[in-house]
Amino acid sequence: MSKSITKRSTRAKRNAVPDEIARAVEAAAAKKALDIVVLDIRDASGFTDFFMICTGGNARQIRAIADAIETALGQHGTKAVHVEGYKNSEWILLDYFDFVVHVFSEPMRAFYGLERLWGSASHLDLSSLVPEATRA
Repeated sequence: MSKSITKRSTRAKRNAVPDEIARAVEAAAAKKALDIVVLDIRDASGFTDFFMICTGGNARQIRAIADAIETALGQHGTKAVHVEGYKNSEWILLDYFDFVVHVFSEPMRAFYGLERLWGSASHLDLSSLVPEATRA
């Protein structure tokens, strides 16, 4: 096998969206989450592989997005090992060990700027999973 084919297939695997994250992205999109992104932080982090980040318009929608993600993943046997922020619903964090879901209000997302903090991380291509309007 030539090196160029090996490099291409490795790059394709590296940019592929894992099934569990795809389910989370689709669940968030179904609840009208905005600016959905998935950051590949495997090269920069020792505590998780991916961050999924999205925005909800208000506390009720933020909880609905988090609930939909938990339900979608739970139906396939995946449970969050830790959940934070549900009561205040400005930033709900769902920790699935290999990936962490962040559901933000718009002001909190801007304030914490995870995409900026993890600026060297690559963004996974979500075009086949969610409508363009919901992607960042």
